[in-house]
Amino acid sequence: MLAKQCIRAAKAFAGDRSGLGTVEIVIIIAVLVGIALIFRNAIIGFVTGIIDQVFGADVRGQLNPLDMR
Repeated sequence: MLAKQCIRAAKAFAGDRSGLGTVEIVIIIAVLVGIALIFRNAIIGFVTGIIDQVFGADVRGQLNPLDMR
């Protein structure tokens, strides 16, 4: 009788997927942070280029990409 209850409890535990969405979100965030760290210089250069195009060279002197590290 106890063995059957243990088997039922193990099946219920294995079938419970309520926290699976949270784990997936945490893994996705970790991957995105890793990618951002790997391509950090490229991202800073890209954003600096966009800021130059939008605001001109006036703002570039105020934003130094080396200070953002």
